[in-house]
Amino acid sequence: MSSHLEQELHQQPAALARLIEKQRGYAEQVRELFLREDVQYILIASRGSSSNAARYAQYLLGRAYRVPVAFATPSLFTLYEQPPRLDGALVIGISQSGKSPDVVEVVAEARRQGRPTIALTNTPASPLGLAADGVLKLEAGKEQAVAATKTYVNSLGAVALLFATSTDDARALGELQRLPEQLAAQLEHSWQHLNEVDRLGDVDGGTVISRGINYCTAFETALKIRECSGLLFESWSAADLMHGPVAAIGEGWPVVAVAPSGPALGAMADAVDAVAARGARTVVISDDARLLARGEIGLPLLPGVPEWLSPLVAVVPGQLAALRLAQLRGIDLDAPLGLSKVTLTR
Repeated sequence: MSSHLEQELHQQPAALARLIEKQRGYAEQVRELFLREDVQYILIASRGSSSNAARYAQYLLGRAYRVPVAFATPSLFTLYEQPPRLDGALVIGISQSGKSPDVVEVVAEARRQGRPTIALTNTPASPLGLAADGVLKLEAGKEQAVAATKTYVNSLGAVALLFATSTDDARALGELQRLPEQLAAQLEHSWQHLNEVDRLGDVDGGTVISRGINYCTAFETALKIRECSGLLFESWSAADLMHGPVAAIGEGWPVVAVAPSGPALGAMADAVDAVAARGARTVVISDDARLLARGEIGLPLLPGVPEWLSPLVAVVPGQLAALRLAQLRGIDLDAPLGLSKVTLTR
């Protein structure tokens, strides 16, 4: 019998289609919150994989509304009990379970201060759902594997849905509605290349890099590999990597480059060349044939996905790489290294 993780990976396209169908109406209602004259910036509270979805929101919602999209500092609200003034903020809490106390407290405090609040959660009746003015349900269905997959993709999908509906962009909505089919095709394609990961052999860790809207994908890929296999993978912006951290990359060190077509592709090609010159073993996730050929290992993305939606499919090779590395190390995919499904932090 396959693991919960494998089953839930396959469920991602259907879960995304369900989100788009069932939550479009609510997303359209939320539009007025983004357009309020007193909203000067967006503040997001999140942890774990949800923070990687928030990184996507920083790019997508920042581009849509030309306002800063910032991360909250939950410890100011909980440990120090000195929450900042939130004048001008639209506050979004992202939590798959809706149970993270620090995320809940940020949203609750924002509501106490009279600011508009939205929860993105798989459980509307959760503490987060009850704390917010409104809830966009992730519609991922029950997720049993410790590693979040379909709830992560649906968190990205929820952000994309908010973008398409709140900007009243019919073209963007149409592109989003076609994405579940593209996601299904990418899953099938990536399963066929799963054993390419075996070529890495016995590794101790690695680095995942990207830029632009797929910055979130680098973080999510590194997190998935780390929590599933216990290997010390880290994530960097390709630009930040060159500001010192590249010194730790030497002969034989794996570097995974997430580089779909788009404005960041040229910079990512330069980064791949730079780490290869230091002796790194390069794994390239891209739809660009020339860049794929420059990597030691290529994990192809199917063409035709708009760049703004590419994180929803670019994460798939990373998810499957995490699964395969865990299998190669003999780790239980549904009980990796003492982790639990829900982590409660204050």
